[in-house]
Parts: sequence; C-alpha cells; structure tokens
Amino acid sequence: MSISPPHSAAAPGNPASPTPPSVTGSGFSALGRLVPALATVVLLIAAWQVYVEISGIRPQLLPSPLRVLEQGWAHRDEITVHAGATLQVTATGFALSLSLAWVLAVVVDFSPWLRRAFVPLFVASQTLPIIAIAPLMVIWFGFGLLPKVLVVALVTFFPMAIGLIEGFAAADRDAGALLRSMGASRAQVFRYVRLPSAIPRFFTALRIGITYAVVGAVFAEYVGARQGLGIYMSLQKNSFRTDLVLAAVFVTALISIALYLLTFAVERIVAPWSRTEDRSGRDRPAR
Repeated sequence: MSISPPHSAAAPGNPASPTPPSVTGSGFSALGRLVPALATVVLLIAAWQVYVEISGIRPQLLPSPLRVLEQGWAHRDEITVHAGATLQVTATGFALSLSLAWVLAVVVDFSPWLRRAFVPLFVASQTLPIIAIAPLMVIWFGFGLLPKVLVVALVTFFPMAIGLIEGFAAADRDAGALLRSMGASRAQVFRYVRLPSAIPRFFTALRIGITYAVVGAVFAEYVGARQGLGIYMSLQKNSFRTDLVLAAVFVTALISIALYLLTFAVERIVAPWSRTEDRSGRDRPAR
C-alpha cells in the first residue's frame, strides 16, 4: 500500500497541474545521466589494460582487467558461494538496523525528553571506530553470523535513524495544527502529516545506509568469518592472488550498486509521489 502524499495533487483540469513525464522520456533521461559515468569507467579500465601491457608489471602486483575477468569467471562457483554469505549478512544486519531505526525514531518523535536522551547517543555511536569494534565482536560472539550482523547494524543505524527523526521534525506545522483543530489525535497527525513528510529523507538515508551495509559486512568478514567475500579476499591476498582479490572487489561493487538501485524501486512502490515531487522541483525554473 502506498503512503499518501502530504498534500493533495492539483485537479485534473487545472492548467497549473504538472504534466507527468512520459515513461520513454524519463527512461532516456536516466540513460543520459548514466552515460558520463559509464564512459569514465570504460576509459579507466582501458587505461589500466594499456598500462599493464606496456609496463609488463607482474600479475601478482597488478593484473590486467582481462585477467581479473578471466580468473573471476573461472572461480565463479567459489565466489558465488562467498557472495551469497556476504549478502545474507548484509540483508540480516540491515533488516535489524532498519527495524531499530524505525522503532526508536517513532518513539523519539513522540517524546521530546527521549529525543534529548537518545540523539546524543546515536551520534556517539558513530565515534566508535569500526576497525576497533569488529574484532571485539568476533572475540565476544565468535565466528558465526551474529557478530557480523551486529557490525552491519551498528554501521547503518545512524543515517537511517537521524534521517527519520529529522524528516518527522520537518513536517508542515500548519498542516498538523489544522488537523489538531479538527480533532485529530497525535497518532493521526503523525500518520497523515509527519510520516509522509519523513519518507523522502528516509529513502535518502536508506541509500546511504545500504552502501554502508555491504562495506560493513565485508569488513566484519575480513576480521573473522568462515565464509564471505571479506574472508575470501583475505585468503586470496595471503596467496598473492591479486586477480581474485580484485574479482571479489568487483562483485562487492556490483552488490552495492544493485542494492542501491533497488531502493529506487522500493521508493517508487511505497511513495511514488516522492520522486514525482523531486523531479518537478528540479524542472521548475528559478525565479
């Protein structure tokens, strides 16, 4: 079920109503925005390949992109198993972080005292260096799933919680006052005004958090795990298989990009009005 927008759309016959962009037009626009990035990546990979061939550098130091691709494909079954383990850690830790962020952000929004008590703790949690916390998690909880899930949750909790808290606080006060004057309860004001207003900021924070989640999972595995891309990179590094390390890095990047893009699909389903408003705001000429 989609969340209702914080304000009603213009009437169909109103000439001021924004014309929805066509699917074809928006598709070409999105493709056009990707072309510079893709061209840059292609140029960098081509320069990398040329440098390796000209310099004659040893593959143990810097393999060529073609070698990375060939060896990654040759070991695809092993890499797939480790990638699945990393994805499991990422999904579990991020789900835990997401649930805690929503619960605590809603509780904080309903209680100013709790906001003053919890928000400084949220900020303090980000001062803890993950490079120091991850080994402690392994010492305390072993090499199973739990320590890695906790590391991912710790890394991703802050941006989502703060995004929600600030989104709730940025709600239209006049709209809230109007609903209260009509007899609406605090829960109804939260549902119809504060919650829809927080959705755009939440999805921005979600995109930040999901990329942190993959990095946190890989780092936690690097410190200590039985499976996962992090421990796979560590093992291949010790064997001087730089090509397989880079292949695992490439797979990690693909997972991060896929999860990042998935957030846009979820946003389109949950709050389609959010992206429409952002697009109309960018297209509106400056005065």
